[in-house]
Amino acid sequence: MKNIIAKFGLYTVAFAALALGFTACEDEPDRFELADGKPTIYYVRPVAAAAKDSLLTGAYMGNSICIVGENLRSVYQLDFNDITATLNNSYMTDNTILVDVPNEIPGEVSNMMYFITKNRDTVRFDFNVLVPGPSLLSMKNEHVPAGGTGILYGDYFVDDPNVPIQVFVGDKQATITDFTKTAITFKVPDDAVVNSPVKVKTIYGEVKSTFNWMDTRGMLFNFDSDPHPGNHGWHAQVIETDETALEGNFLRFGGADVTFSEDGGWDDGHFCFEYWPGDWDDPVTYSASPRLTDFVDFSKWESMALKFEMYIPSSNPWMAGSMQLIVGGVDKITGGAAGATDIDGNTLAGANNTWFNGTSLPRGLYTPWVSTGSYDTGNEWLTVTVPYANFIYGSDGSIATGPALTASDFTSLTIFVWSGGNKGTECHPIIKIDNIRAVPVK
Repeated sequence: MKNIIAKFGLYTVAFAALALGFTACEDEPDRFELADGKPTIYYVRPVAAAAKDSLLTGAYMGNSICIVGENLRSVYQLDFNDITATLNNSYMTDNTILVDVPNEIPGEVSNMMYFITKNRDTVRFDFNVLVPGPSLLSMKNEHVPAGGTGILYGDYFVDDPNVPIQVFVGDKQATITDFTKTAITFKVPDDAVVNSPVKVKTIYGEVKSTFNWMDTRGMLFNFDSDPHPGNHGWHAQVIETDETALEGNFLRFGGADVTFSEDGGWDDGHFCFEYWPGDWDDPVTYSASPRLTDFVDFSKWESMALKFEMYIPSSNPWMAGSMQLIVGGVDKITGGAAGATDIDGNTLAGANNTWFNGTSLPRGLYTPWVSTGSYDTGNEWLTVTVPYANFIYGSDGSIATGPALTASDFTSLTIFVWSGGNKGTECHPIIKIDNIRAVPVK
């Protein structure tokens, strides 16, 4: 008897489930249905429950708001000024609508919301869409020459007939040749002053860049002039100039006749730049080969980045290996003998290539080809920025297992295109680098 009842119970559950499958489309009490009539709007408040008693008369583009009223399920379309918002039926009830203020700048500003029904009846409600002041994130090439074309990236680049958008390099106004909401193309003024910040000004405010045009702050290697040294390690990597040069000499990795393996195999002869401070003095004085910390302050390195300009021709794209950006103190690497003592009483590690092997030492990894399988800069120079806060990886792309970096670790720099943990494609890359610098980014 128990088995019969149990079986009957299972059949009943199965039948109920099957029946539910056929009737679900017809029996959904919570299914959204557009209501008749017109909506009534009482007020607008923030979405957060803690802020529900704060009434809003306006909100910034992209912000979420809660509209409170009656018969709000009659709303078929909601416009902010002349921009239609995206309505999600899951966030609409008779009494509330949760919606994001459109992130598109209105063409005609009426400072109104328009609640439109399926019969095209419209209810208006006063509400201001607030446009933020401009944000300025980066410049395509921070070392584009005076008179050249620069491109700025950011957001809320807004023009107004009465207050046109403006760009300044230092105190020199630039000529804007094109712009969108997120990019501005401009001509760098011929009389712009080297090492000047860039400013964008709109009707909604202004912003000054954290970067400088023709930035010379924190210059580590420009490959042209003292006191900025070049190679100082086991490899005399190619430093040259040609018709593509940005400013005099540059560092070059690889070449058309150099094959780079798909796994980013070890080829330090063609893909490793080293600057290891110190010579064979007794004690080591660093007079001929200074520590990088001798002319750049790394005390706030977490708020700084390693920057450089880079050129990769389309004929020789980069398709394997990571650019490993490796720093280490004199306890890990120097240009002199192991066991020597320097003027500060430190025992030096000497020249070696074991300190950056493995997954212990934190470093930066730059691998721009990985998202598409191939990377080049379109036969032009652009600025690369790698925050020092992102120097957290081992050589294989895993998180480093050793101690975090400290300010004393920035005495040297090794740039080695190798490994990184991503398998690519055998290639013949040419990578040109100039103006390696350590600069604040916050």
